[in-house]
Amino acid sequence: MAAKETGTPPSPKNIIIATAIALVVALVVLLVAILPAEFGSDPLGTGELFGFTALSRDANPFEEQLEVHRSDYVEFVLDAFQSVEYKYLMDLDATMVFSWVADGELYYDMHAEPAGLGAEYAESFEQGTADRRMGSFHAPFTGIHGWFWENRSLNTVVIKLYSSGFYQSSTVFGDGGDYERQINPVAE
Repeated sequence: MAAKETGTPPSPKNIIIATAIALVVALVVLLVAILPAEFGSDPLGTGELFGFTALSRDANPFEEQLEVHRSDYVEFVLDAFQSVEYKYLMDLDATMVFSWVADGELYYDMHAEPAGLGAEYAESFEQGTADRRMGSFHAPFTGIHGWFWENRSLNTVVIKLYSSGFYQSSTVFGDGGDYERQINPVAE
């Protein structure tokens, strides 16, 4: 049996109700999703809750550097209660990817000193004890950036550092004084 056609249009009251419902739904979508995702505006706090505000952040992950990157490997042998500090000369906004691995636990302090201001202006970014750390670093200012490692055990500990980034050179600060290491760019 075929459905019976009524042929009557919706009443003006039903059209107004449907339009009002569509308007409310559109307003909710605007406030919950579109404003946080497109413009970073989150009036209800739902954009952060659902992760939409992350979509509004700078979409271009490319960051140009003026220099060719360098790659470095260095190894230190730390006897009981011995320490070493190793830092890279980096410009503002230069980046570095690193991995350091030791065969025993070490105290470490990842820190930096702004160029020309001295050690009293040093800023520490991460401290702790571990036998390894991996990550990336984005220089917040021009200066020397790197690690202080201290072997607080009675055992000898070997630490190996691998890094690649936009730095010019490195300096070793140890018990026997300090010296600079030249690191060649990966391409000329």
